[in-house]
Amino acid sequence: MTAVTYDLLIIGGGINGCAIAREASLLGLKVLLVERDDLAGHTSSASTKLIHGGLRYLEYYDFKLVAEALRERERLVKAAPHIIRPMRFVLPQENAVRPWWMVRLGLYLYDFLGGRMTLPRSRGLRKSDTLYSAPLKGGKSGFVYSDAFVDDSRLTVLNAMDAADNGAEILVGTSLESARREGGIWRATLSDWRTVETRAIVNAAGPWVHQMLGSLGVNAKSNVRLVKGSHIVVPKMFEGTHSYILQQPDRRIVFAIPYQGAFTEIGTTDIPVDAPEDAKIDDAEIAYLCEAVNRHFVKQITPADVTSTWSGVRPLYDDGASEAKAVTRDYVLELDTNGPPLLSVFGGKITTARHLAEEAMEKLSPAMGFKAHPVTRARVFPGGAIAEFGLFLTQVQQTWPFLGTARSTRMAHAYGQMIADMLEGITDEAAMGADLGGGLTEIEARWLHDREWARTADDVLKRRTKLGLHLSPDERVAFESRWTALFPA
Repeated sequence: MTAVTYDLLIIGGGINGCAIAREASLLGLKVLLVERDDLAGHTSSASTKLIHGGLRYLEYYDFKLVAEALRERERLVKAAPHIIRPMRFVLPQENAVRPWWMVRLGLYLYDFLGGRMTLPRSRGLRKSDTLYSAPLKGGKSGFVYSDAFVDDSRLTVLNAMDAADNGAEILVGTSLESARREGGIWRATLSDWRTVETRAIVNAAGPWVHQMLGSLGVNAKSNVRLVKGSHIVVPKMFEGTHSYILQQPDRRIVFAIPYQGAFTEIGTTDIPVDAPEDAKIDDAEIAYLCEAVNRHFVKQITPADVTSTWSGVRPLYDDGASEAKAVTRDYVLELDTNGPPLLSVFGGKITTARHLAEEAMEKLSPAMGFKAHPVTRARVFPGGAIAEFGLFLTQVQQTWPFLGTARSTRMAHAYGQMIADMLEGITDEAAMGADLGGGLTEIEARWLHDREWARTADDVLKRRTKLGLHLSPDERVAFESRWTALFPA
């Protein structure tokens, strides 16, 4: 089979791989990204779904990471207002393991490291904050600060869409079988039996990054420390759009975050694991997370209240820290120039993926002979050219009234300005086509399949839309049947 030549082959369709594909394609490189499963199919859809500086990282003196993440938070809130929204966080101080002065100093530092911010700065909890204090057992003392919520799966997909719009080729359901250096290039064989030639490879395989080095014929000691983070979802525990950050006796923190209107997301854990395939929550983690919120909230929960869960394995760079909670969340990029370049990505977090991609291009540029320069710092994501989301939502509801309140809100958040492309010429419900379930009609299904690389019902229900949270088991089976009929394998 004839080889196809690329400048860059990226292995892994998580947030880091897709962000690098976006950055590289905008710099004019010919890019191929291959993902064995679905975009954001593993760790990148199993985050706590926050764009944040990482308040707790200050305790480990990781000031550089916090400052970088806060700068990125400011950029991302502006670049994707449809899928990223500012959020206030309440940090109760009753029965806290850290003294009041230490938390206050940390929040001052958090605000300072963020520089000029559009998000409100931190302050103390006031008597008038009854909405914040009402759910708490002791809500008289504490703090309020800002970060942001993100649909992590959609942020990953939007990176891939922007890359594809600028010439990148994105292949899902396709893995790298083998690759070897040959005559100044990489010759790689893919699972679809294609052979491709590329000037450089980026190993962004996430928890599989070290295993992938073996497939590339590179002997390297493992610099990866695999840490499982699990979350539970329960029926809504409190009113409001704010979240809680709860201190635990083991000095960890646990978030309680409004999720999908009817639920509360609770997480995360930090459990060392041996393999990426260990991304499954266990009974002890469920009990830990239930106990974590029960220490603080008047409303109590048990494992029986859990409606769904997710777990991801974080590929953290092994910095020698003794405890999983203390391992750095910063990323490390290792460049191997023993022949055509190989860049391996260790660690990283959703918030800093754009910056990671920029740094990846800077590392690769001397060896590949192109000039790297910032191209995404002020660039909006597909659908993100929105001045004010509330006004935009009103326009959507006026333009397509047949969508109804719930569906128009969901679709406006998911697609932003792209909804006009999807619904061009659509004037009534009948033109939307058959309903596959949960209000997702054929026209939206075709968009997800043709434009967003969704191949299975799970790609849609778990990652692209989260509608699976709202469907019964029978409704999920019916959805899968209709999806398969619409898109036979």
